[in-house]
Amino acid sequence: MNREEIEQTLILIKPDALKNSLTGYVLSQLSEFHTGLRFAGAKIVHVNRMLAEEHYAEHRGKPFYPSLIEYIMGMIHYPDDPGRRRVIALVYQGGDAVNKIRDICGPTNPHVARERRPGCIRALGTVVPLKDAAGNDIGERMDNLIHASATLGEAEREIKLWFRPADFPPFMRSFPTEMNEDDHYYFRGGRLSTEHEPGGVCLVAPGDVLWKSDADALRSLRRGEPAPASLGAVAAKYLINYEAER
Repeated sequence: MNREEIEQTLILIKPDALKNSLTGYVLSQLSEFHTGLRFAGAKIVHVNRMLAEEHYAEHRGKPFYPSLIEYIMGMIHYPDDPGRRRVIALVYQGGDAVNKIRDICGPTNPHVARERRPGCIRALGTVVPLKDAAGNDIGERMDNLIHASATLGEAEREIKLWFRPADFPPFMRSFPTEMNEDDHYYFRGGRLSTEHEPGGVCLVAPGDVLWKSDADALRSLRRGEPAPASLGAVAAKYLINYEAER
């Protein structure tokens, strides 16, 4: 199978789409009939803060960042119902997957989407003005129903953030993997350890298959050396749907 055939992209159906019962519509637009692509992976995710902050790491420090984090965590659309805070994470696979999905989603800004691409998914979204404590305008939040990776590089980073290799059939893993032959790796309180501590989570055990880039990062982090990925980026996927933050 050549590289074009296994190109993958991440899609997130966001809390506003779920609240407005648009899931079926979105999935129909993303179907193999419309895209020529096929499902490679899918999961329902209660987004914890670590995952949200890693996903939107490029926006850290911007005025709209806190609102963006609350949005993807479902806190804005379900302030009083934590049990309904979730997103649907999907990976689609096939030739030109990134561009095909971006085209179906439409422009990031829903106002622009309605003007330039009426009928696209994001044309059904909205733009929310943001204000600071004093009532001053500080920006906007795009409640645009769906996230789609913008580039191949972004798709790889995001898929590895939201999915483990075991979430895919072996023949649908687009990125290099490695079997862990090192120690157990545990996570607790933002720290990595090879020894179990009460309350710690085992991220990887000997014999587990993980992304090679994650394996490289864990080895470097264990030695206290610069790593190709942050501990949060490695750990986030293993903490998905845990009852409490670790």
